Amino acid sequence: MTHATIGHVHLKVADLDRAISFYHDILGFDLTQRYGDQAAFLGAGGYHHHIGLNTWESAGGTPAPAGHTGLYHAAFLYPDRAALATVLKRIMQAGIALDGAADHGVSEAIYLRDPDNNGVELYRDRPQSDWPRDADGTLMMSNRPLDLDALLAEAPA
Repeated sequence: MTHATIGHVHLKVADLDRAISFYHDILGFDLTQRYGDQAAFLGAGGYHHHIGLNTWESAGGTPAPAGHTGLYHAAFLYPDRAALATVLKRIMQAGIALDGAADHGVSEAIYLRDPDNNGVELYRDRPQSDWPRDADGTLMMSNRPLDLDALLAEAPA
């Protein structure tokens, strides 16, 4: 059986420059290609793109109203706690509100909205050897509060 992985998320946005600023300047993705004011691609680690942004059907548009179907959130995995702390610091400096933050046992996660009101999860995984399991070895994820002050303290100055 072939196992697939998630390659990228492609979002309809209202303002391309505003979206690029969020995903590049705040979240830290590299701008790899831009097509004028209609589309852009951003990636990490030299990959061609993890995020696609376009205004083809949405320039100047508004977010979908609450209670409608659509993307719940896109989740972006950071390599370690210091990298997650660094992006949290940029979020706080930019005055972007958080929807929440959680310690899931297997990971630590921060939840927020991008400028087009798309849900975004930023997280780091703990090593698999540290994942909580019951006596039978079944994974025991949780939803405890994440200490944001302790996380911020790990951001490089």
